[in-house]
Amino acid sequence: MNTLRKHLSRIKGGLLSRAAHPAAVVTLILSDVVDDNLDIIASGPTVPDTGTFDDCLNIIVAYDIENDLPPAVRRRVHAGVAGRVKDTPKTSDPLFAQTVNRIISSNIDAIYAAENAAKQMGYRTFILSSMIEGDTAEAARMHGAIAREIIKTGHPVSAPACILSGGETTVKITGSGKGGRNQEFALAAAMDIDGCETIVVFSAGTDGTDGPTDAAGAVVDHLTGFRARQLGLVPQDYLAENDSYHFFKQLDDLVITGPTNTNVIDLRVILVC
Repeated sequence: MNTLRKHLSRIKGGLLSRAAHPAAVVTLILSDVVDDNLDIIASGPTVPDTGTFDDCLNIIVAYDIENDLPPAVRRRVHAGVAGRVKDTPKTSDPLFAQTVNRIISSNIDAIYAAENAAKQMGYRTFILSSMIEGDTAEAARMHGAIAREIIKTGHPVSAPACILSGGETTVKITGSGKGGRNQEFALAAAMDIDGCETIVVFSAGTDGTDGPTDAAGAVVDHLTGFRARQLGLVPQDYLAENDSYHFFKQLDDLVITGPTNTNVIDLRVILVC
């Protein structure tokens, strides 16, 4: 998607630096991508592009989407492949000698801030990773397993413990509900820690938005499942329908912050007391 975006935009893929040349360009970057890849963040408006129009066409063919694309997109890609449209600037382009890119904040900074707050509250902290990806429900179960391990063996850190992680997981859409990866993470985690006392799980997007909802995420504990059943809610059914938003709305467990006007991906906090 980023490869295509760079070749359809007037500024992405280093084209902002090209437009500004020969002026010096300094870009201060908030990273909202895993591993802080500069050419991916906002599709790299001031960063050399490694992709080409040929790559764009190969992607379109591989996914068999040419007939689904607007005519203007098809015309531009084919014009680029034919050499009628200049490609995005590459690493060897001398214009980047006048460009400086600096990441001023990323997901790990949010994790460090949460870690400092947890330490001040008396928790022993353990940072899993700021680069967790993969299936949301599987990631939730992994975090739940770590929390249960702390209760059973005291590893990787003894209670009171605060386990922290970040990154960007992926939801497998199987239903027609409403939600986002953080709410789905919380719902899957609630099922995994059901009845396990002293565990609290929080997951939210740092931009204050999770999927097409007004929530940043959700918070759950060992009683979430019990409270849901008291209302006649079946967590497994809501998870199968990807309807975590309506599940947590009925429990009043949504985390609603409003827009934070920044974005360094997601933050997950697991407390074990």
